Amino acid sequence: MSLQVHPQVSMRPFNTFGVDVRAQLFAEAHNDADVREALAYATAQDVPLLVIGGGSNLLLTADIPALVLRMASRGIRVISDDGNRVVIEAEAGEPWHPFVQHTLAQGFSGLENLSLIPGTVGAAPMQNIGAYGVEIKDVFAGLTALDRQTGELRDFRLEECNFAYRDSVFKQQPGRWLILRVRFELNRVAHLHLEYGPVRQRLTEQGIEQPTPTDVSRAICSIRSEKLPDPAVLGNAGSFFKNPLVSAAVVAQIKGQHPDLVAYAQPDGQMKLAAGWLIERAGWKGFREADAGVHKLQALVLVNYGAATGLQLLDLAQRIQKDIAERFNVELEMEPNRY
Repeated sequence: MSLQVHPQVSMRPFNTFGVDVRAQLFAEAHNDADVREALAYATAQDVPLLVIGGGSNLLLTADIPALVLRMASRGIRVISDDGNRVVIEAEAGEPWHPFVQHTLAQGFSGLENLSLIPGTVGAAPMQNIGAYGVEIKDVFAGLTALDRQTGELRDFRLEECNFAYRDSVFKQQPGRWLILRVRFELNRVAHLHLEYGPVRQRLTEQGIEQPTPTDVSRAICSIRSEKLPDPAVLGNAGSFFKNPLVSAAVVAQIKGQHPDLVAYAQPDGQMKLAAGWLIERAGWKGFREADAGVHKLQALVLVNYGAATGLQLLDLAQRIQKDIAERFNVELEMEPNRY
């Protein structure tokens, strides 16, 4: 067996919160064969299999009685190129931001708004990651996944993924699909998305009137670096809560007391609120208790100042949820997967 399985491994280096729990067993998959060996090994040892990527969407609250398999497969290849549209495929273990930068260096546009998002390529469709007006579904060209129930490979088209806000069929059916590689349709002729958030303003401040995709990427990296802490410096999992979807009646109720509330109309008639605004208005921004806290610059980000446990971070998150529900009649949903 080529798969190297290690007992009692600290997960601290493998989750961006830097929470120190132990995995009963740990291995890294560098190819499809390693994945199949891990599945067989977990079955033989009668332990669950937990698959992770960059660990940027995990809240670990206890030791993990499972075989933790970290996807470490690498490889990027162009599948088709008609001179304008390009389909590019990346292995699940490719780090996301370097992959985005690689596509830009090749002259391919489409992923620039998703710059500096932590994690791996394989994890991106799980959450339908998105930022600054672009989501994975907007550039998705397909993926290959292993069905853990049958052992068969299956290719997914866009319509089969059931993408929604921070959601997909892969998240809806946890433990079934193991994503091996993902394909994206990009363009040599840029169609830039500049209207969401401060992107256009930042480009104007930089004196850039006709931005390239690389200019947009740099602007977004600059904005994100100012708002979001580097997990290598301060443990965090990025945005901890989803932006809630509520009815127009709830928006009207909140605006009665907070006229400056901003809400975005959705195609289905619901309204999207900024979770960070709600948390900040409730007074949680900059809150700290022991080593668990809310970031001082971005209320949407929970942080580990060094020795916080997953349970301490979970307790803080639940207190925030309870407070927001009582103040605004809005339920906040955690974004990271909890184990």
